[in-house]
Amino acid sequence: MIRSTAYLATAIVVAIVSTSTTAFTQTSAPLATAKADAGAIYDIPVEPMKAAGAVSDKSLAPYKGKVLVIVNVASKCGYTPQYKGLEALYRKYKDKGLVVVGFPSNDFKEQEPASEEQILEFCKSTYDVTFPLFAKVKVKGTDKAPLYKYLTEGSHAGKAEVGWNFNKWLIGRNGTVIAHYDSKVKPDDAAFTESLEKALAEPQP
Repeated sequence: MIRSTAYLATAIVVAIVSTSTTAFTQTSAPLATAKADAGAIYDIPVEPMKAAGAVSDKSLAPYKGKVLVIVNVASKCGYTPQYKGLEALYRKYKDKGLVVVGFPSNDFKEQEPASEEQILEFCKSTYDVTFPLFAKVKVKGTDKAPLYKYLTEGSHAGKAEVGWNFNKWLIGRNGTVIAHYDSKVKPDDAAFTESLEKALAEPQP
């Protein structure tokens, strides 16, 4: 009877965990590796958009001390309405130190075929996007952009391949990759927001 009760309790716990609605990746990196990794993301080159009104930054170094949400975006995807939620998230928390960073990509079913000028115009006119957008990049395959090579292959807690458009990485104030969230996780997801607020509560390094 005791064994049966223990087994039933274990099964219930497993069932509860397996029904979690927030799909994210957060692995345990060795402490020494995590410390060495902190801040490495700021040294990675990124390409600014060649479009009027776009940011001109060539790395993420200008955002040191901020909490970042890095997202691969597309304008013809079922998840495209997440632009609205991402902008709302940015406006709600930017004064507390959040920066949402968008990287358009045409890697999935060619759902971002537009030019950079067209992408910027679409984002501003349709969703009133004010968070920074960078040049269109490859986020998968052997020729993925250096930033996405780091996000998907680096030694950090958010290591994961990009499954589709609107995957998200949460980056702490010291540049540490905290976690990866897949496309289904909306910007207003409770667990995602909780992790974001926890990161924002950390003091600047």
